[in-house]
Amino acid sequence: MLFLMIRTVAVQGYRSLRDLSLPLGQLSVITGANGSGKSSLYRSLRLLADVALNSVVASLAREGGLPSTFWAGPETIARGVRQGAYAVEPLAKRKVASLKLGFGGDTYGYSIDLGYPQPPPPATMFELDPQVKRECIWHGPVYRKASALVERRNNFAWLATIRDEEPVMLTQHLSDTDSMLASVADPQRAPEMLAVREAIRGWRFYDHFRTDSDSPARTAQIGTYTPVLHHDGSNLAAALQTILEIRSDEALSTTLEDAFPGSQLFVEVQNGRFELQLQQHGLLRPLSAAELSDGTLRYLLWAAALLTPRPPELMVLNEPETSLHPDLLPALARLILAAAKNTQMIVVSHAPLLIEELTASPLCSRLHLLKDFGETKLDGSTLFNTPKWNWPTR
Repeated sequence: MLFLMIRTVAVQGYRSLRDLSLPLGQLSVITGANGSGKSSLYRSLRLLADVALNSVVASLAREGGLPSTFWAGPETIARGVRQGAYAVEPLAKRKVASLKLGFGGDTYGYSIDLGYPQPPPPATMFELDPQVKRECIWHGPVYRKASALVERRNNFAWLATIRDEEPVMLTQHLSDTDSMLASVADPQRAPEMLAVREAIRGWRFYDHFRTDSDSPARTAQIGTYTPVLHHDGSNLAAALQTILEIRSDEALSTTLEDAFPGSQLFVEVQNGRFELQLQQHGLLRPLSAAELSDGTLRYLLWAAALLTPRPPELMVLNEPETSLHPDLLPALARLILAAAKNTQMIVVSHAPLLIEELTASPLCSRLHLLKDFGETKLDGSTLFNTPKWNWPTR
């Protein structure tokens, strides 16, 4: 059983995600047309992971800064607009600008609220840097004041207490741009904060492996024990060799036979550098990584990621079907389903064959996104089947 199984992920005010709460299972497949918000959802999950690494400000800067990531539509869409009676018109904003990210799990939940510094702005040119307004860790999937464990408002972080006891202050000097997850490490007084931080830091994201001629996966690299494939695939040969030596179930051989019948994989070592070799049926010599087709190399990268001897709490795959021939998608689906038995997984895809293969499993639930007046929504969601979610107030 996973320590931090996520039941709900919630985003408010990020790009097309005006106010979205999604239920998650052991394996969740995110689908939708181009522009429906799949990439925004993927990026919002990465932002959540960046919070625990204290790099969320830098990540938002790479996206153009906080102003360019906010929801660009009106706070509310009038009924006349929806009926086509008149066009959308800007209205005066009644709510403060806010970007909220959060998740709720069986054990813990967490949320962060980012916004602009309070006026008047300080004498600095960094006045558009996002400021952490609110953070909270609570017990269970839904925030309630009674279930709160650790709370943060602006620069103050404290332990929530029961009844009328005085709160236990953890710090009064948090930086405006630092998360309490990365800044406050007190395993004695706040073990839940350490547990949430380490669980989030273990999340893995894989998105569009490079397979061009200059890809790091195609060149020999110094080999070290590698239970986790790097996000750019640079340690591919070492990761595959680690799987061969650590896993006793011959999973790698099985998935190779499934995808490339009659093929054998091995790693050559020269002066400490590992180089991948793949002997394919019908060829007189093995092919190095530099000689493999884009699709073959990409499948080997997915095999190294999904057969990891050290499964994370959560793994998120963004369009894993890219550059793969349709004949490889059933094998990829079986690889993902096998990995989902030990790891909670989110797969963003628009390949019908891969989606069909995955959703045929009882492990899998499909979440189809659509756009409604610029807003990303979950297809079929209503007030009665949307996961319950409460944001801590500022």
